[in-house]
Amino acid sequence: MAKPALPEAAKTQGTPRKKTIAAGPKPAAKPPAVRKPRTPKPEPSVLDQLQSLIVTSLEDDKAEEIVVLDLAGKAMFCDRMVIATGLADRQITAMAQHIVEKLHQAGQKRVPIEGAGSDWVLLDAGDIVVHLFKREARAMYALEKMWGSDLDAAEAG
Repeated sequence: MAKPALPEAAKTQGTPRKKTIAAGPKPAAKPPAVRKPRTPKPEPSVLDQLQSLIVTSLEDDKAEEIVVLDLAGKAMFCDRMVIATGLADRQITAMAQHIVEKLHQAGQKRVPIEGAGSDWVLLDAGDIVVHLFKREARAMYALEKMWGSDLDAAEAG
């Protein structure tokens, strides 16, 4: 049994390839619109949130010369170090207590304090260690020089 001939095929002679060539190029299709992939705003890490909480607390208590050092990969005992200066023992003690209270509210169970009532108070908030100094003690211990950019230069050299 013979296949019925299509009416269009009867009008144009030749193979399908010849018919395509005779028809000419197809009109160019619009390229699909390229969308930039949405990159979600990264949520701050827990460490960043704790650091922000500590620095904000220090700023609220009028601490001076607040410095944050990133020690990730440089020290085994913490990832960040916050150093600040207070003018008097009472101010330094109050700054330490406020930080401890805010860390407790944020879920930190235990925040040991060393040196309360002296020229240098240390708070251990896990991955962040906070040093609160009187001006003279800060100059004497010079933690920024010990852990700051000088350490980077020593490792590179």
